[in-house]
Amino acid sequence: MRIFLRSKLHKATVTEANLAYVGSVTIDRDLMDAADIQEFEKVLIVDNTNGARLETYAIPGERGSGVICINGAAAHLVKKGDEVIIMTFEVTHTPHPPVVVLLDAANRIARRLTDPVREEGVSEENLYS
Repeated sequence: MRIFLRSKLHKATVTEANLAYVGSVTIDRDLMDAADIQEFEKVLIVDNTNGARLETYAIPGERGSGVICINGAAAHLVKKGDEVIIMTFEVTHTPHPPVVVLLDAANRIARRLTDPVREEGVSEENLYS
């Protein structure tokens, strides 16, 4: 068995950082659905702004709100306005292409890739076209 990337929210913008909350990351339920992230599922967060990496679990936020709120101690590492990637993984013998959900600056879905490595014409320069 190996651990493979299952899905990710790419270039999400952190809308809140709440140090006083017990823990987790609050994610707009529409975004969770698009990336197949389940409530209380473990996620890896990479902060593109400062390079921090952390693991936590996802909880659903209001649908259509665009909320990405870093809760608890993780708020020391990730701040409001930071650009992050939120990833899920699976342990399996048979890997499947990950679902990649590209977000715009308001955390709206710009594009959804179901086979990002093999999709024709996809590169860093034209991800959002």
